[in-house]
Amino acid sequence: MGLKEKLHETKLKFQGKKMAPAFNAIHTFLYAPNETTHSGAHVRGADDLKRTMNTVIMALVPCLIFGMFNTGYQHFGAINGFPETFSLFDHFLTWDNFWMGLITILPLVIVSYGVGLAVEFVFAVIKGHEVEEGYLVTGMLVPLIVPVDLPLWMLAVAVVFGVVIGKEVFGGTGMNILNPALTIRAFLFFAYPTWMSGDKVWVHGAVDGVTQSGTADAISGETVLGYLAQGNTSGIADKYDLADMFYGFIPGSVGETSTLLILLGGLFLIFSKIASWRIMVSAVIGSLAMGLIFNGIVAAEWIPEYSKFYSLMSFEYWQHLLVGGLAFGIVFMATDPVTGAQTNRGKWVYGFLIGFMSVMIRVFNPGYPEGVFLAILLMNVFAPTIDHYVVRGNVKRRLKRLKNATIYPKVSEGAEALKTETV
Repeated sequence: MGLKEKLHETKLKFQGKKMAPAFNAIHTFLYAPNETTHSGAHVRGADDLKRTMNTVIMALVPCLIFGMFNTGYQHFGAINGFPETFSLFDHFLTWDNFWMGLITILPLVIVSYGVGLAVEFVFAVIKGHEVEEGYLVTGMLVPLIVPVDLPLWMLAVAVVFGVVIGKEVFGGTGMNILNPALTIRAFLFFAYPTWMSGDKVWVHGAVDGVTQSGTADAISGETVLGYLAQGNTSGIADKYDLADMFYGFIPGSVGETSTLLILLGGLFLIFSKIASWRIMVSAVIGSLAMGLIFNGIVAAEWIPEYSKFYSLMSFEYWQHLLVGGLAFGIVFMATDPVTGAQTNRGKWVYGFLIGFMSVMIRVFNPGYPEGVFLAILLMNVFAPTIDHYVVRGNVKRRLKRLKNATIYPKVSEGAEALKTETV
């Protein structure tokens, strides 16, 4: 007897019992459900929600693996100094870097999935419904958007809050109005702000400040946005060039640094028809528009150089997409089909406002220069309103066409009758 048959036989024994949803979740995670529809019209497809979620996870895995290498690279570079002449295979893709990143990031992944799925199982057993698939992607997103040295107990508390308050209280997967992963990050930022910002949280070991020799040392792991928020515009070009920003050899959250891999992941989601290209394109346009406005303000000398907003305003408008979590948020967060806009025209408005407001928050809130997550959460709330006005606009246009269609035939008939009488 094969594994599938054995699981199906065991599944039958669980039917009607309290723990049936928990076992069914394990069975359907490994294999497609045995149930088929018996009545009504249905669209048949080869995929289901779990397989859709797994496709998103496949797009995230390269960012996760790159983050492991980058964690080790930033850690050893902060201690021993970064090489003057960079070599990808000699300095970045090394076993030491990967091992350091693996033992640091893997616990974050385990806690994220372990705690989140435990909450899902508890709610499924209590409510008597099947375990929902929504947390499969959330569990992978959370470790990628938090600092590498975040204490595990903080992550566990935030995951419980995000799953319960961000999703379960609304009815579960498909009913939530806020992105659960962003709800978790927002909780961490407001509950434990010192662990979510500053120059000590983005590089492994920077919080402890201890070198390999065991002596105390002030390891700095400031991000590009951190430098700009403090007005340090002159040292950015010397510390990080555009290639570093694009490929991701910079400090930051685990999976947000490599714009290249995020771009490839976005293309994969678009061609697999999982994510909306309209939201991605409009969000990019919105961020570029806001960046251009700020660059124009600086060029017009409407703001003095000593202003605390000057450095982020003068930052090249298109380079905003290369630093921080803006690109990651646009590709993997804003395109959430549950919390985003549903209409095609609404997706354009929704995405544009996310990009526009992300750069705006970045500039006007130097204490928290990463504004994309707050912008997405805000637009999650307004997404139903956007869709409402889009639908109402469509209804009005159709009513107008109907009215014109009933008036113009009468006018043409009258003209034809007049013509006949004249002849």
